[in-house]
Amino acid sequence: MRNRPDNKAFTLIELLVVIAIIAILAAILFPIFARAKEAAKKTHCLSNLRQIGMAVRMYLQDYDDTYPIFYAYMSNPAAGQPGHKGVETLLHPYIQSGGVDSDANGVKTFALEPIFKCPLDQGGPFTDRDVPTARSYWQAYGSSYRFTKCMFSVVAGESSSNNVPYDYTKIVKDSEVQFPSETRIARDEMHYAFDREYTPDACNRYGYDCDPPWNFYRRWHHLGGNFLYADGHTKFTVGHAGFDEARVDPEGHRSGDPHPTEGTWYWACD
Repeated sequence: MRNRPDNKAFTLIELLVVIAIIAILAAILFPIFARAKEAAKKTHCLSNLRQIGMAVRMYLQDYDDTYPIFYAYMSNPAAGQPGHKGVETLLHPYIQSGGVDSDANGVKTFALEPIFKCPLDQGGPFTDRDVPTARSYWQAYGSSYRFTKCMFSVVAGESSSNNVPYDYTKIVKDSEVQFPSETRIARDEMHYAFDREYTPDACNRYGYDCDPPWNFYRRWHHLGGNFLYADGHTKFTVGHAGFDEARVDPEGHRSGDPHPTEGTWYWACD
């Protein structure tokens, strides 16, 4: 009598069990890998902001303690094009990992500077409309970071936001800053405090995560965002409490403090 050979094949139930185990492991590990990847990008983003802080400190030494001229969201011309203006172009000589060129009229063209790019910068609904070819705030305006208006020098007819010049002048000196280690001079453009899932009144409070066509928000970070302070140090701040507690002008008003005409000092300065 011949011996019956052993059956080496998996049964259907065994295969289903293996597939179920793989699915469970994937469900556990994929979010962990995603968080680890985001954490690495967050650290890179923070490192870039720290280097910007060093550039600001060097600029202050060369310009008699005076903060650079304020610009924001300058898209005409856009970043990298001749004639583009921004805080990042003023700080360029203190970083210089990107190139500088000039057109036939001698107008300087600054290449997009990698230090001013946060790896988590995914642009937003506003950049999608304002500079459709850009996939980030860095590509659209030259920087993923928003500089605090009240901490930079505003010059009438020169300082501009969204290509519209300001009509007043206010020069900011480093020696005027009362709380350097608490005063925010720059931040990631997007902060988790702006997210309506986290802050139900985020639209009225910060003006980012609103209903179309006034929606400017796109989530870059979970939990918070990176800050640069006047003394040059940086940190990741969590939630709207951390955001609102930061000081935003030389006198030391906090972002969430009431302002006599603008609602809060966030609206006046940020």
